[in-house]
Amino acid sequence: MTQIIRRNALLALLVAATGLCAAPALAQQDYPNKAITIIVPFAAGGNTDVKTRLVALQLASILGKPVIIDNRPGASGNIGIEMLGRAAPDGYTIGMGSFGPLAVNPSIYPKVNFDPKSFVPIVLLEKSPLVLTTPTDKPYKTVKDVVTAARAKPGALNIANAGPGGAHHLSAELFESAAGIDMVGVPFKGGGPASTALLAGQVDLMFEQTGAAIPAIQAGKIRPIAVTSAKRLSTMPDVPTFAEAGYPQVLVSNWMGYIAPKGTPPTIVAKLQAAFVKAIDHAEVKERILSQSNEVGGGTAAEFAAFIDSESAKWSKLVKERGIKIE
Repeated sequence: MTQIIRRNALLALLVAATGLCAAPALAQQDYPNKAITIIVPFAAGGNTDVKTRLVALQLASILGKPVIIDNRPGASGNIGIEMLGRAAPDGYTIGMGSFGPLAVNPSIYPKVNFDPKSFVPIVLLEKSPLVLTTPTDKPYKTVKDVVTAARAKPGALNIANAGPGGAHHLSAELFESAAGIDMVGVPFKGGGPASTALLAGQVDLMFEQTGAAIPAIQAGKIRPIAVTSAKRLSTMPDVPTFAEAGYPQVLVSNWMGYIAPKGTPPTIVAKLQAAFVKAIDHAEVKERILSQSNEVGGGTAAEFAAFIDSESAKWSKLVKERGIKIE
């Protein structure tokens, strides 16, 4: 009788253990069976938020479950990404990862409460090149003009940016490093105020997001000098790249894509990646990205991971060399 009881107990334990092992597998097979939340580490209404909401509409249709946007702005994206790092790795909370938090901020902030390398990349949404611009009443028409003027009077030229550590600022730092010149960076509290100062002729130059700059360029208020993309843009075919001007190092994009918390099962990541690729390929999403002179993302999770690694190495090196810090 004792042996029978012992045998039954062992069988019960085995069945229970099998059930425990099977439960996660079944949960992954059923994924998703409830709403998915995307943490956007920037304020509602901004470019990152608007694009993610557009993608979320398509994602919800593809996956058959609601997709909720949770805006968690602050500290150049650090707050939202930190929150994502504490989320359960079950595929129901994912985030919008971008240039700042994943490739730059860990090098320029005294402390960030997350490890960018711990996240699981899902897919790249877009790459956004910048364009070096100047008011039309300034004499600079080419990169050579800027470099010549800057070398003639080091520190005389000034260049606006949207705040330290952003793509506008780091593009200027990269250009100065590549060309061996010294300009005075003028930080503003956001791209809007920086652009306003440029339009008013209060600054000499600014690296601007191409989509934001095009209306002022078309209106003849500012002049494009060169773009930071690998190839000329279809929206500005007459504007050369920095590579054409002799500075191939000045290759910059203010990119963004989707990431998941560490430990998210590969099967769930694969489902999300496939769904995101379909969502990004939707005509409305592609039109929104391309209309801003941006490059449509997509691709595999591994490709996005490799891209993040290369960006992190590039910008951490520049930050160290230039002594860039945010106190």
